[in-house]
Amino acid sequence: MSNYIKEVTKTKELRKVYGNTLIDMMTKDERVVALEADLMSAIATKSVQDTFADRLINCGIQEANMMGVAAGLSVTGMIPFVHSFGIFVTRRAYDQLFLSLGYAQLNARIIGSDAGVSATHNGGTHMPFEDLALVNAIPNSIVMEMSDDTMFEQLLKKTKDEYGLYYFRIVRKEMRKLYHEDQTFEVGKGIVLEDGSDVTIVASGIMVDEALKAREILAKEGIDAAVIDMFTIKPIDETLLVEYAKKTKLVVTAENHNVIGGLGTMVSQCIGEQHPVKMRHIGVKESFGQVGTKEYLQEVYKLRAVDIVEAVKDGLK
Repeated sequence: MSNYIKEVTKTKELRKVYGNTLIDMMTKDERVVALEADLMSAIATKSVQDTFADRLINCGIQEANMMGVAAGLSVTGMIPFVHSFGIFVTRRAYDQLFLSLGYAQLNARIIGSDAGVSATHNGGTHMPFEDLALVNAIPNSIVMEMSDDTMFEQLLKKTKDEYGLYYFRIVRKEMRKLYHEDQTFEVGKGIVLEDGSDVTIVASGIMVDEALKAREILAKEGIDAAVIDMFTIKPIDETLLVEYAKKTKLVVTAENHNVIGGLGTMVSQCIGEQHPVKMRHIGVKESFGQVGTKEYLQEVYKLRAVDIVEAVKDGLK
């Protein structure tokens, strides 16, 4: 069996996965509690409130206060799962995220939804291109971007009993289905979806699908591309990155995020220190968000398979 599903199909909506997984965890562990910032309909957690009314706290549109509530719950031994749009659990509430949870070395799971261009019609005020950079800068944080529904469900459950500050970056709706239900995931370990000898494409989130499409285009032109799903941004899988930096002539990163501070930066730091090779970065460059469909925004910000192909050809010149 391949380590990913090659037939292109859609996942369950990740927001429904979140609600159902919370109910499952709450049923088995009375320490699990969910915090919302008046977005229960957006993230499909109304069912959680109906089932566990005493363990879903709607903090209202007060994200900074929500971080303080999460900190208090953590101190008492509870395991808080904190959700809002990615822009609001990071940039808007950053001081409280940094101090109340990070600096205090407390235990919480932060779920930031509507990652990057998946915010679509919510526009620039709701479109996080810098959330990974912000959470990466918090000492000892664990930062991940989910690639599909199987990964999201399994990692929510797997990390529940691990202590620390975790950031899950997700889209709320459907993605490309990548993983079989029996796939296992290890925090800090990338997944090689396709091997290759000419170029390594390191991607996360919605850009994993674009990287696989780019590989198909490149193969027709005689370029052999490896594709790695680097779903853990921090701590980055240094062993795997160095292995492929030695194996291929070029490394290209692809992320639905600013090229500063996210996946590309973490990969560059690792490779630059341990085995420098030529690199190119696909991501948002010196731009704010805007209103549009996902397809339109990916074209505007050059987050498509064809943009990865162009970067590969440029890098291999």
